[in-house]
Amino acid sequence: MNTATSNLDRRELVASLLAAVPEALVVTGLGNPTYDVHATAPDRAGVFHLWGAMGGAVPLALGLALAQPERQVVVITGDGEMLMGIGSLGTVAASRPSNLSIVVLDNGHFGETGMQQSHTSLGANLGEIAAGFGIGVVLRINGLDDVDDLAKHIQSQSGPVFAHAVIATGEQPRAMPGRDGAAAKNSFRAHLGLAPL
Repeated sequence: MNTATSNLDRRELVASLLAAVPEALVVTGLGNPTYDVHATAPDRAGVFHLWGAMGGAVPLALGLALAQPERQVVVITGDGEMLMGIGSLGTVAASRPSNLSIVVLDNGHFGETGMQQSHTSLGANLGEIAAGFGIGVVLRINGLDDVDDLAKHIQSQSGPVFAHAVIATGEQPRAMPGRDGAAAKNSFRAHLGLAPL
């Protein structure tokens, strides 16, 4: 369950995590996670910003992790998107990709649609749900001090890992990456050494 008293700044958390895992491929969920990653690492290669596919970040990253088993793959998404694609955690648990880590920034609200309370403000505990699906490494991120432990799991590829970060509800300025889907896809493929499609 989310706690409304958290003062963990999501952008500081994202910046700290990205700095700790510089080689990881990153998939961002729509909205604030995309803005946070772009704001803190606008020139980072190997980032795929997912636009307009709510609930799709974890399934996309799962496919990427299975296709690139030697690479660390990190999903950074929000509680609303994770709730929309909650069944994907069962597929992650069944597939057991050791190189996949899921980081959920949980402020207990649907930030993109007006800050309505999400299910995590009303009793749902995403960490317990992930564990119930069978994900063996479930971490609670309460502060920046917890990032080191998460980074160690990501780097050792001891996953799948689910990291539940309870964050403050404060707003941050939006940092918008390019929204050209074909260009984003081909840039990401080039980072992987693959030809454009």
